[in-house]
Amino acid sequence: MRDRNVVLRRLPIVAGAIALLMLFLNRVMTPSLTASQARSDVVGAVICALLVLTGLLWEQVQPRPPETVQLQGSEGFDLAADLPEAVKKELAWASWLLLTNTATKSLVLWYGGRTVLRRGILGPNSEVQLGPIALRVLETQKPVYLVELKLYPGRVEFDYLPENTQGVICQPLGTGGLLVLGANAPRSYTKQDENWVEAIAQKLQDTFTSYL
Repeated sequence: MRDRNVVLRRLPIVAGAIALLMLFLNRVMTPSLTASQARSDVVGAVICALLVLTGLLWEQVQPRPPETVQLQGSEGFDLAADLPEAVKKELAWASWLLLTNTATKSLVLWYGGRTVLRRGILGPNSEVQLGPIALRVLETQKPVYLVELKLYPGRVEFDYLPENTQGVICQPLGTGGLLVLGANAPRSYTKQDENWVEAIAQKLQDTFTSYL
């Protein structure tokens, strides 16, 4: 993702450097220096230094958007055929909301010992094999957010997501279900996104409990 604020962050540095260069040239080319000009040059140099310092501070303070990648895989929508029609509609609605309102690009739902939904950019494996991270989520009933997947050795268990998935949320649906979301950029989910995912997961859990 291109940083649209990069020009604004660097503008004070460029302006300060150009102004400082012009002050220097003016000082060199002036044959005789008056006291008032000397004072003006000092004030101008201080202002230029403040501009450059401001730009450097902006470079450090202002957050930069995470770099996105093109996930490897083809887009699809796989839904278990034997689910009740009401459950199918609920899953279609919930997955569409997550894909269009969060950073999610790939979504997998495991419930009752099998994969019931895959949507978005599909990974190479169609079936979910629960690994240590997923099992811990089910055991503790607490979601896990892997902000930058490549940093975690346990990433190998998510082979049902695209190979270059950048971030993952594992959200439990009670003790029998797991919602796994994959993003195309690290650190892309906000706290509001996590709350949104948890609310939808609770709604899906209620739907499964009612119909299955």
